[in-house]
Amino acid sequence: MKLSILDQTPIADGKNAKEALFESINLAKLGDSLGYRRYWIAEHHDLDGLACPAPEVMLGTIGMNTERIRIGAGAILLPHYKPFKVAETFNLLATMYPERVDLGLGRSPGGSAEASVALSGNFLENVRKIPELIDQLQQFLTGSFAEDHMYSKIKPTPIPAVSPEMWLLGTSEKSAILAAEKGMNYAFGHFMSDQDATPILSTYRESLISKHPSKDPKVILAVNVICAETSEEAEELAIRSYYWGKRKGEYSTPENDKKPAEDQKDYRRSQHKMIVGDPYQVSEKLMALQQTNKVDEFMILTNTPTYEERNRSYELLAKTFQ
Repeated sequence: MKLSILDQTPIADGKNAKEALFESINLAKLGDSLGYRRYWIAEHHDLDGLACPAPEVMLGTIGMNTERIRIGAGAILLPHYKPFKVAETFNLLATMYPERVDLGLGRSPGGSAEASVALSGNFLENVRKIPELIDQLQQFLTGSFAEDHMYSKIKPTPIPAVSPEMWLLGTSEKSAILAAEKGMNYAFGHFMSDQDATPILSTYRESLISKHPSKDPKVILAVNVICAETSEEAEELAIRSYYWGKRKGEYSTPENDKKPAEDQKDYRRSQHKMIVGDPYQVSEKLMALQQTNKVDEFMILTNTPTYEERNRSYELLAKTFQ
């Protein structure tokens, strides 16, 4: 089983955005030393408690501070950008860090409607153009425009020896079908979808093999995990993490840390897809998901009130599978 890291750059209690961004660099270095397969950083815009609107900027620094781990975006929100610019940026990263760069694509806004308008104008219209935008991006990265196409005269330089590995991120059958149609790898956001991953991933595999017989389906399942030394500690940490998330970055106080009975149902509902436990329990749950969904790679998202607790969770999980 391969394990990877998904980082949303949360701003922990008592910390600021600068500290959160440097902790992301530290997390990537930790993942590199622990043998994690990939480190992906997410894109968000003007969301309370999250610090990274530009994964491509962070990846330049993260690549310099790591040696082996693959680095990538989870995801670049393509409706906000022109494909040529994305191709230039990730070709540059792939030139600097050969055979280590992933280009994950998403189509969510990553922020409010106002932020989307400020970034890209008519966001919904751009979402409708996603199949066309992906085609252009693939053609820029592979240099496969027809000779009479106006874009055949330009290149997204520098051209790396090995192109970035492209992934489509999604939470529905629609995204799975699109990934298959475009011959792309697929990452399913288990932690943010109410849909059952199993039939969606089966649809992706069947469609990809049908449309691109020469390609092997590559799938990542992104899951929310909190791991601690004991199950009791893990459950307590999960509860504190839930209330910390509800506060959206407000500093912790004893009053805020109370767990009102009326919120317990909301907590349980929010945790129904979270994997919580000691290392043995978490590994058992991941292996069950692996068998059900026929995946060999999990991308682990762990958000906790402190970076020490987050790092410890990743450490315990990595040691379990060594």
